[in-house]
Amino acid sequence: MDLEQEVPRSSGFTNLELLARQVVEGFISGMHKSPFHGFSAEFAEHKIYNSGEGTRHIDWKLFAKTDKLYTKRYEEETNLRCHLILDNSASMHFPEAKSFRRDSLNKIGFSVLAAASLMHILKRQRDAVGMSIYSNTYEYYAPEKGSERHHKMLLSEMDNILSNSIKNKTTDSYTYLHQIAEKLKRRSLIFLFTDMFQDDKDEAELFEALKHLKYNKHEVVLFHVIDKKREIDFDFDNVPRRFTDVETGSHIDLYSDNFKESYRETVGNYIGALKLQCAKYRIKYVQADIGENFEKILTTYLIERQKFGG
Repeated sequence: MDLEQEVPRSSGFTNLELLARQVVEGFISGMHKSPFHGFSAEFAEHKIYNSGEGTRHIDWKLFAKTDKLYTKRYEEETNLRCHLILDNSASMHFPEAKSFRRDSLNKIGFSVLAAASLMHILKRQRDAVGMSIYSNTYEYYAPEKGSERHHKMLLSEMDNILSNSIKNKTTDSYTYLHQIAEKLKRRSLIFLFTDMFQDDKDEAELFEALKHLKYNKHEVVLFHVIDKKREIDFDFDNVPRRFTDVETGSHIDLYSDNFKESYRETVGNYIGALKLQCAKYRIKYVQADIGENFEKILTTYLIERQKFGG
């Protein structure tokens, strides 16, 4: 679903909430074409029946409509704890965005709207959601809760991210991921949004931190947020350009065509190694291109929720 309207940054989180709702509703309306056909029938009121459960709460009327078994869900039920982690380092604010538009999101804008959309689904499912935000500090932490007030608080915090530009701010992701892992005592589904930009020397430490997140039987999904056109395809006109590191301020002047082939090979090798490391630690790797819609994000949620046992 493409949302073209512009949302001024000063307008507050209610617009972020509205966009998230539109993303989710567009996704649900299209689920009849997907393997999740029938899942949206009574999205907030039912869950898929698992073999071995009691049959007392099976909704037989819904079974007659969908030919699938669902059990009725009650308000006091919370079947899932989800923790959203947002990398708010300077590189995540690339490319520069002067407004919050669905057709021109930067990496942090994409991550925030994706996280807000996941929150909207979790809210409808009456599941608990928490959040951590880090850059060069551990900026924000909220434990998993399911109340309306809690959701509003998280949306407000994400709106603050969109309202504040960050420059020349590096991060040691592994430091804060270790701290987050220490806070998560109960089994949770963890979604990490990051562009994975770091020094080579930090790579081993980063994966140790990701491995730490796997403790207590957490399920971890790494959404590798990228601007595919620029950061992977290196799609620039062949004119003299200055490429600047948004975290350190260092720069280099070059013609893109002279380096495009070697750049793509280097980046391709890095992503391949990243996928292998994620597979080694049983972390689900999902490439999240800011030029695409949110179907991949929300489909991943549905798949992981089923695996989680919700």
